[in-house]
Amino acid sequence: MSNGGSDIFSRSFLGDDPCVTTIHACLPILTTIGGSLLGVAARQGDCSWQGSCSGCAPRPAFCLDSADISCHCPKMALDIKICGLKTPETIAAAMDGGATHVGFIFFEKSPRYIAPELAGELRKAALGRALAVAVTVDADDATLDRIVDQLHPDLLQLHGKELPARVDAIGARYSLPVMKAFAIESAADFAQIDAYRSVADRFLFDAKPPAGSELPGGNGVSFDWPILAGLDPSVDYLLSGGLNAGNIGEALRLANPPGIDVSSGVESAPGVKDVRLIDAFFRATRAALAETAA
Repeated sequence: MSNGGSDIFSRSFLGDDPCVTTIHACLPILTTIGGSLLGVAARQGDCSWQGSCSGCAPRPAFCLDSADISCHCPKMALDIKICGLKTPETIAAAMDGGATHVGFIFFEKSPRYIAPELAGELRKAALGRALAVAVTVDADDATLDRIVDQLHPDLLQLHGKELPARVDAIGARYSLPVMKAFAIESAADFAQIDAYRSVADRFLFDAKPPAGSELPGGNGVSFDWPILAGLDPSVDYLLSGGLNAGNIGEALRLANPPGIDVSSGVESAPGVKDVRLIDAFFRATRAALAETAA
């Protein structure tokens, strides 16, 4: 399983009433615990809480570079990734809503494709607030070298047909955590993750693309969410595929995922993110979480 450094790792969705603690900064190594990205451990020195968080369950210590930051710890945590961002306005909307991850797509056939150099500029607005995710599809080393050099991602998402050995090699080459995506249609499709559990740090479950689609994701289609109930609860993943403000409540109720990923569901046209739809998605998600917690 690959380990790597990170500017920040936050598992929290910023709710209406977060409690905030400040965390001491120190040299990081992003560690994996039980297959899930859970925190940052120090190579040297001590890492200690600078305060208390009375409303939250215990969490692993975070040790970060450069400066003290704040970690928002709501009573119900949910990772939320807004994927396919291409403009400062939509990055700002994602940050305002409380995204924990921002995704940049480096697959040239996608209408959400962005040049690594531009993505590197945009991700600066998310530094210290959300993880930057580089989304690639069967990319070679030269392509990945350019992306990593320009974006400085916190997480690499592999959305192609990468074999376990390739996933392992990528994680080792860049010393970064890797999230492997899988196309899901039925419960039987979850069997394919077994070979990847020792080499991927996290998974993303998307719906199988419609016939004729050249895109492995971002097709606006979903799979049968209740089949996730039979998944090994130790598997850490993001739920993706066809999510939007109208169905996120049902998705959370049926699947109860540790994280969600949305792209086409916050667009006014393929590849065109809409700040109003992003805001509506966060509002709907917040309402669904509040209802579940009630």
